[in-house]
Amino acid sequence: MIRAIWFGWVLAAATAAFAGDLNVAADGSGTHTTIQSAIDTVQGGSKERTTIHIKPGIYKERLKIEKNKSPITLIGDGANPSDVVLTFDLNAKSIATGTTQPVGTSGSASVTLSASDFVARNVTFENSAGDNGQAVALKVQGDRCVFENCRFIGWQDTLCADGGRQYFKNCYIEGRVDFIFGRSTAVFDHCEIHSKNGGYVTAARTTPEQTFGYVFLDCTLTGDGASALLGRPWQWDRGSNAAVAFIRCRMGPHIGAAGWSPWDPKNDHPENNTRYREYRSTDLEGKPLDVSGRVKWATQLSDEDAKDFAIENVLRGEDNWKPE
Repeated sequence: MIRAIWFGWVLAAATAAFAGDLNVAADGSGTHTTIQSAIDTVQGGSKERTTIHIKPGIYKERLKIEKNKSPITLIGDGANPSDVVLTFDLNAKSIATGTTQPVGTSGSASVTLSASDFVARNVTFENSAGDNGQAVALKVQGDRCVFENCRFIGWQDTLCADGGRQYFKNCYIEGRVDFIFGRSTAVFDHCEIHSKNGGYVTAARTTPEQTFGYVFLDCTLTGDGASALLGRPWQWDRGSNAAVAFIRCRMGPHIGAAGWSPWDPKNDHPENNTRYREYRSTDLEGKPLDVSGRVKWATQLSDEDAKDFAIENVLRGEDNWKPE
């Protein structure tokens, strides 16, 4: 009896250790050779966090993290996020193996994240389809998700933040057309946002009931090639109410003087479906930016109003979430 109890305790301890700390290495030196196989071992219904360490390498996988998964942390074990790349190469017109219809924008995602309380650190999320239309690197709809020191690489529709709340800290995001898009409440804190040859940085579809949409705090906007704009409202004619704010951000000369687009010339009253705000924008050297050419329906915030855009206020929600 004592031996049976001892054996059961050892087995339970080993299982708990395995569930809490997994290692992915393509060369077979970890507990798993693919990231998806490690994710698949994570059970649902528990508040215990599973940490998955990923050794340097390029992992070409179409990853899905389902809604019912318990909390997961992905950590890239490289010296920087470019050492661990999660990539796939579908675009909206691609037909996936075993299907007959195009995957569409949503289905093109290299990583689809539906689970809540997810954390990623030191990892690159990439869609390598190239400049071939909509091609999502990460689609996230989970709530209370944190991305720290991560890279998001693509062209059109790179990052789909389309539900729940997310916190991006010290991240790098690049693309061209609408490359940060969706209906999430999300804070981008000290991130670099890089425009590749024009386009639009954001295409939010914030609902009218949401107090905040995308909030960029102390970010740096860089770019090359053609002039770009800060955003346009996604599906403005379908009840969306895009909300985007740039607070104390440094902006390169690639950002056009108008700043924002109404998306469609038929959008006669963009002030009715957009909440576009800025506060103390500067050039890349930190000098006050001339915003006199901004569209009349965008708002320059006062010192007092800008205080509302603190991280804890934007992401608090009904559960008083404080991202760590």
